[in-house]
Amino acid sequence: MTTGIAGVRIPDSRLATEATELVRDASTDLLYHHSRRVYLFGALQGRRRGLAFDAELLYLAAMFHDLGLAPAHRASGRRFEVDGAEAAAAFLRGHQVDERRIRLVWQAIALHTTPGIPEFLEPEIALTTAGVELDVLGIGYHDLAPGDRDAVTDAHPRPDFKRGILRAFHEGVAPKPETAFGNVKADVLARFSPGFERTDFTAVIEGSAWPE
Repeated sequence: MTTGIAGVRIPDSRLATEATELVRDASTDLLYHHSRRVYLFGALQGRRRGLAFDAELLYLAAMFHDLGLAPAHRASGRRFEVDGAEAAAAFLRGHQVDERRIRLVWQAIALHTTPGIPEFLEPEIALTTAGVELDVLGIGYHDLAPGDRDAVTDAHPRPDFKRGILRAFHEGVAPKPETAFGNVKADVLARFSPGFERTDFTAVIEGSAWPE
């Protein structure tokens, strides 16, 4: 393990190192730095909450969590969270990681945009979402000491991040707008995709084939 950032050690195992290289090559600088911040912020929240967690698993989930937004996945027809989870699972199986650990990473990635559920699951799942929420939404911003926040953003800057991450969300989801049904990405498409119409949940129920 390396010394790390803001007192958080960053895994430098072969598995973590190869995952970092894969994600850096396959995604953008914005998503790479965001993913590293997600790990660091998640770990800081874990430390603050007194949670025991597997740092390597949290790191892997954080690094892969937005890989589904990359161009290679935009024609999949699946939610980008599932694409990222599947990419992580394939990578881990290629390194003979046991299925229990793979399933935990898969769930952490697949659920990271589903608020209200991850916090009740394993620490690695809860903290992946906590890291995402802090970096993207600012949830928990004041939980961390300013010096710790600054150390993270000094190592992994976020210039024009708000606009940049919205652009990345839009570019990743716009080719498959049906995957925004029932989740927060519908808000992104409503803002940035002219002509986008939300699928109405009540209309789906009322228009189903059931007579009553």
